[in-house]
Amino acid sequence: MTTNDWIQIAPCLWFDNQAEEAAALYTGLFPDSSITALSHYPEGFENPAGKPRGSVMTVEFELAGSPFTALNGGPLFTINPTISFLAHMGSIDETERLAAALADGGSYLMELGEYPWSPRYAWVQDRFGVSWQVMASPEAPVAIAPSLMFAGDMHGRAEEALRVYVDVFTGGALEALERYTPDEGPEGTIKHGRASLGGQRLVAMDSHVTHDARFNEAVSLQVMCRDQAEVDHYWERLSHGGEEGPCGWLKDRFGVSWQVVPRSFIAMMKAGEGSGPGYERAFKTMLDMKKLDIATLEAAYAGSE
Repeated sequence: MTTNDWIQIAPCLWFDNQAEEAAALYTGLFPDSSITALSHYPEGFENPAGKPRGSVMTVEFELAGSPFTALNGGPLFTINPTISFLAHMGSIDETERLAAALADGGSYLMELGEYPWSPRYAWVQDRFGVSWQVMASPEAPVAIAPSLMFAGDMHGRAEEALRVYVDVFTGGALEALERYTPDEGPEGTIKHGRASLGGQRLVAMDSHVTHDARFNEAVSLQVMCRDQAEVDHYWERLSHGGEEGPCGWLKDRFGVSWQVVPRSFIAMMKAGEGSGPGYERAFKTMLDMKKLDIATLEAAYAGSE
């Protein structure tokens, strides 16, 4: 069993051509981290991203034991700070080291320093545009969690979103809701909220500061499903009030992007690092789907459709 077998949600970072470079940087900075798998675009036909046939499509990797995917998807979407990654580090020294390394070629959105919630904290946008909130948490294990910032027309909906997600995910739990006081921001909105979903911790906040950025497909959350019943459940519940997309992608009612993916299809991609006639047949079949159908994909992979 790998360290992430029990985790159902994995963030996916959309790059143009930098997936391998980004994954190498991150796995070199965080403890208990490694690149775990590659997949490639099909050799036999053109792909929607316009990437060279057979080139690297995804890089799967783990950071501090948490699963991530980096995707070479093309220039269509750009990562922004509406979804960042909250990294709890074990010491002030480690926090300073990590913040400086991530800021190299990037920038600080909040300067490294002492804050009421941590003896050392920084919000950094790295050279690839990915945002990290790096925090010294000496009494907690090193851990990374996606952090959703609800701003603009989504301001004030952080609590609603967390409650929806907890209801959708089996075993989901709302762990904390800290609200703004009247002198901090709009009273009652969420300064820090935290939930546990499918083994993955998720953080959310309302930001009353003006931001032009909105949630988009550049950072999505992959839901790894064991069977068609799980695919159906998460597709129907997450897309309710939102928007269905192609190839297992959807947007929920808050604009957050999700991928509802059968674990069996991930296994097809991993077989031979995502190459071979079976994989190519399944990949081509997937391109015509919205919600993914496991039986149809498996039949295509086996050549028995």
